[in-house]
Amino acid sequence: MAELWRLDQARTRSISPENPTGAPGAGGRADTGTGSQAARDLGVGWKVSPSIDLAAGTTATLADVSGPGVIRHFWLTTDRTVLRRLILNFTWDDDSQPSIDVPLGDFFCNGWDELALVSSEMVVVAPAGGLNSYWPMPFRQRARVTLHNPTDLSVPVYYQLTYDETEVGQDAGYLHCQRRQSNPLGTPAVHTIVDEVRGRGHYVGTYLAIAPNAPGWWGEGEVKFHLDDDDEFPTICGTGTEDYFGGAWNFDLDGAYRDYSSPYLGLHQVLPHDEIYTPKQRFGMYRWHVRDPIRFHRELRVTLQALGWQDEDTNARYLPLADADVATTAWWYQERGL
Repeated sequence: MAELWRLDQARTRSISPENPTGAPGAGGRADTGTGSQAARDLGVGWKVSPSIDLAAGTTATLADVSGPGVIRHFWLTTDRTVLRRLILNFTWDDDSQPSIDVPLGDFFCNGWDELALVSSEMVVVAPAGGLNSYWPMPFRQRARVTLHNPTDLSVPVYYQLTYDETEVGQDAGYLHCQRRQSNPLGTPAVHTIVDEVRGRGHYVGTYLAIAPNAPGWWGEGEVKFHLDDDDEFPTICGTGTEDYFGGAWNFDLDGAYRDYSSPYLGLHQVLPHDEIYTPKQRFGMYRWHVRDPIRFHRELRVTLQALGWQDEDTNARYLPLADADVATTAWWYQERGL
């Protein structure tokens, strides 16, 4: 928090439907927009353009700004029923491909069809569908943010993206985000979270949405980080899925899963909430490596085992979950040009 009291030369800008360019003094000037009818007795400056309509099959450019700068906060809300179907892209500088290319819901730790509230430092999901990202996103020449609607429905999109016009040091990495899904996982029951990341960077976050599709406990699998020259065996190997996400002993307290949401980790979604160890349950959890970034210098690969636990009298054993539906979203900072 020390940076809050350091006075510097950065200038704050913010983009929304009320100020689509983020230019100084350009907010609230719209005379047409989605709020025109409601503001008909008030006029310019009174919430004339609070949102956009994102038509079926179209892509909206939410922001396209010149650098250098750092995105500090991104807030958005829309139709909650399509969170996982809308596609969010962030593209840095003159790159031909986006560095962030994920379903909107997964970027905000909402990978299922029911809204999950999140109270963490990097992502906050507030009632009744306010999506907030506090990931700092530096860029040097340009930042472009788009939202694609592949559905057959037109949806409203309210958004605000706040950024600093400021110098960006040579040691700044670019934020990347990628989603991967295995359904069914198959054999071997190992899900790749991310691989073929080459160069220098910091791995900073994981969101897991999993449906074990098997009865009993499903989280014995280890999360493994293969760094740089690691081959078959990793440098970092955890002790179990619930342990990686900060929990312990099956997330089971007095015969029930106990959900939680904290600044850096959480089991924030259990569906249905009143069951335990049933095969069709679904779970959502996150882990932010903000205080403990995973540093790599040449290469990174991250995997998760889907491993259950079978206890038949004294013949306890691990059981790979080949039928599991596993989806992960990974966040990392990476040097340019890779």
